[in-house]
Amino acid sequence: MTSPYVRPDAAALGELERVLRHLTDELAAWRRRCLKAEAEMQALKARDGMVPGDQVHKVTGRMLDLERENLDLRNRVDRARDMVARLQQRLAFLETEHDSGVPR
Repeated sequence: MTSPYVRPDAAALGELERVLRHLTDELAAWRRRCLKAEAEMQALKARDGMVPGDQVHKVTGRMLDLERENLDLRNRVDRARDMVARLQQRLAFLETEHDSGVPR
């Protein structure tokens, strides 16, 4: 027979796991993009040790796009970090409340 007890922090834990899973997936996607861009740049530089003149503008534009995306990603990661910190505080509160025996 199982107990009907449900942890008071189960919802917060589920939300934390969801946020962390999403953050991990997004970070992996950005890492793949970064590695691809670096490989493209190295391939361009491999020819005579420098980027060909007609591709300089393309590479510069791509670099600016990546820098903008990187800034956006940093902002999103900061927001996610804040959300995780709030969830941790909420979990700590719920654990303290549960340990002290205060009914909800």
